[in-house]
Amino acid sequence: MTTKVIAEYIWMDKKNNFRSKSRTLDIRNQSDIEIDNLPKWNYNGVLCGQSENNVILTPVAVFMCPFRGQNSILVLCETYKENGETMLNNYRQNALKIFNDNKEMEPMFELEQDYFIINPNNNKPLGFPISGYPEPEGDYFCSIGTLNNFGRKIADLHYKLCLVAGVNIYSISANVAPGQWKFQIGQCNGIDAGDHMMIARYILDRIGELNNVCIDYSEKPVQGNWNHSKCCVNYSTRHMRRGLGDKRGIDFITDAIKKLKKNNDDYVNILNYDMDMDNFITIPNEVNVKECGYFEDKRPPANINPYLLTSTILSLTMV
Repeated sequence: MTTKVIAEYIWMDKKNNFRSKSRTLDIRNQSDIEIDNLPKWNYNGVLCGQSENNVILTPVAVFMCPFRGQNSILVLCETYKENGETMLNNYRQNALKIFNDNKEMEPMFELEQDYFIINPNNNKPLGFPISGYPEPEGDYFCSIGTLNNFGRKIADLHYKLCLVAGVNIYSISANVAPGQWKFQIGQCNGIDAGDHMMIARYILDRIGELNNVCIDYSEKPVQGNWNHSKCCVNYSTRHMRRGLGDKRGIDFITDAIKKLKKNNDDYVNILNYDMDMDNFITIPNEVNVKECGYFEDKRPPANINPYLLTSTILSLTMV
């Protein structure tokens, strides 16, 4: 018996905005919706601001579709030229190679994504008055109530639909400015961190579309004394989590931080983002107590590509 399944193919355009289109797949058994069995597709890259007329979509990860329900899937795709070369903003392929080359280190990540919910009628975050500015930071973080919390319906629905889709989402909370929220992905192994973050962002953008609001991942979309939006990353390897021989996990953590500091110029060049690492890389108190675990890099901006971020941190702490 053949089942008709709606597959939403998802990719990034030249401006790193999501694009997607739908097709019907004939599924005879469950194995037909595994990645290796999903068909490639294509799209007109010129209409997406790219130079290639025919761009090939190659499925790399599949999730359940929380919008259409039963017999529907989300298909995350890499983008390739017809000659097999990767498109310029296809960072996943190189990231996967880095993870495969360092597989024995069992790298794990948690990504904490900040974002603003914007009212498209005035281009201001929810909770901002038509003119002027709201009260300063202080009452909005993890807030409750009509006067302090703006956009909970959006954030809660995102949380629920990510779980339906199979996204490894860990938490949500209101952030320090009106209309600013955060969600956390992880723990995820290697390439999965980027895949789950990309689908989480896609679902959030779709929810914004349904509710006539815009999701803004830029670092600081509004003027004023508001904290910048970040995509903080928690990072560990198996040696950091367990130690090895006479070396404790904390020893591997401090070694990795020293390597990041030594290679900071490479970090800045690859991620195109510069910030003093001494003030923004931390070891949590519980990690110091247990002498094993992870460290947190609070520097990356909210709109960072998660594949580029995770693979860069891994590669620069392995050299």
